[in-house]
Amino acid sequence: MSVSTRYLPPEVIQRIAPLELRARKVVEGFIAGLHRSPYRGFSVEFAEHREYVPGDDTRHIDWRVYGRVDRYYVKQYEEETNLRAHILLDCSASMDYPERAGPGRMTKFEYASCVAACLAWLLMHQQDAAGLVLFDHEIREQIPPTARTGKIRTLIERIEQTRPGGPTHVKKLFPHLAERMAGRGMVVIVSDLLAPVDDVIAGLRRFRYGGHEVLVLHVMDRDEIEFPFRENTRFEGLEAPGTELLVDPPSLRRSYRAAVQRFIGRLRAACTEQRIDYTLLSTRDPIDVALSTFLAARMKR
Repeated sequence: MSVSTRYLPPEVIQRIAPLELRARKVVEGFIAGLHRSPYRGFSVEFAEHREYVPGDDTRHIDWRVYGRVDRYYVKQYEEETNLRAHILLDCSASMDYPERAGPGRMTKFEYASCVAACLAWLLMHQQDAAGLVLFDHEIREQIPPTARTGKIRTLIERIEQTRPGGPTHVKKLFPHLAERMAGRGMVVIVSDLLAPVDDVIAGLRRFRYGGHEVLVLHVMDRDEIEFPFRENTRFEGLEAPGTELLVDPPSLRRSYRAAVQRFIGRLRAACTEQRIDYTLLSTRDPIDVALSTFLAARMKR
């Protein structure tokens, strides 16, 4: 199986191709639903400078500024399109569950990676700009939003080269990312969100404070939701090395499930309050079904 086919499964692309991922609010001064434009790239009206990051088109480096400050800055212009989507893909250690996934089963990171790649493909093919941020407790990789469909390969290659690891730490990371995002756009978070709930909620609010439309795709493994274990089981902390707990699952199942539902409920309620689109995705759900259901429901709303 090729890398492209692995992250852009034909059955998923075929199912989501007729659908759209649109902004539902005003972003960058245009009304949602009217932002498709034949014009792309950089227009003639200069807006501002920003520091160069790997992946930016070197044609837009301002060499005069470089000559003065000895640092690379890119000229930014008022874009004809209003939608710039930033896809935030969690690559922390907890996303590597299950560590030994059997045939036909994906880890949370593999599942989330396919979701992120397919959404980027959809955005680019509807002539909008999509970028990627790989994160755990810090930014691992950042690819600026682009509408050039040829860049989907670069995005997939970055995902392919990434191995989950490190703790999740969104308390400082999400505000830091929000500050780096110029203008108002769409932020799509694909993560298991296994961090203190208050920190997650505060981070989401920071994106909304910046004027972004926020979509949360909450990826959880079926084991985390259902807790199907029957025999005495030793659990190890993926983000807390050395932490082990031997338990009798049947005696904990009811309280565990209740705790998980409280966790999900708090996140969903906070998202509703902030007008954030929240969707829970289980890795047992086929990706084509999960994505098409999510997109169709969003279009209907």
